[in-house]
Amino acid sequence: MQYATLIVVMLMAVTVHEFCHGLAAFRLGDDTAHYAGRLTLNPIAHLDLIGSILLPILLSVASRGAFTFGWAKPVPVNPVRFRRDVTMRGGMAIVAAAGPLSNILLAGIFALLFRLSAVNPSPFFGTAAGLAEYAVTLNLFLAFFNLVPVPPLDGSKVLIPFLPHGAARALIRLEAYGFMIVILLFYVTPVGRIVAVLAHATAGILLGRA
Repeated sequence: MQYATLIVVMLMAVTVHEFCHGLAAFRLGDDTAHYAGRLTLNPIAHLDLIGSILLPILLSVASRGAFTFGWAKPVPVNPVRFRRDVTMRGGMAIVAAAGPLSNILLAGIFALLFRLSAVNPSPFFGTAAGLAEYAVTLNLFLAFFNLVPVPPLDGSKVLIPFLPHGAARALIRLEAYGFMIVILLFYVTPVGRIVAVLAHATAGILLGRA
């Protein structure tokens, strides 16, 4: 039941995350995601077997539920198609920020659901409260981790427009090693633990436990 809940919440989180990337790009003039069939909330269109299901479960098992993360298939974005009043780097920063911000918004919605459900003594609402509580923490973790300014995470694309040209190019070149960087951040550095602490602390505030 725990891992079924994890899959459902993770699929919802990454689906909304990727949809909002595509929606932000669409509003900036890029219809690439739309014509690729990715401007949808259907999770099947965004599903990545490893990143959306297998890795989150394995990380949750390995950490005994302390943390997890995952990803969906990246939404295609072509910055050349942005409106003329939007720079390519500025537009990409907006598109990148839309994903983590959507997870923060989801966390807020689930926190409201938790507060409404927690005051009802019926078993149904007790189950809903538990699911909502889990969804709050997971969405916050995904949002904060994605905002870490290291490629290929969204935070790097948000940061790039504010960097000098040379530093921006150096950061972009790191994306070729993105997967290994993320793994190292999780298992060698304290970044994963710090993000988890921030996510749980923020979840406590939203859930009224701080």
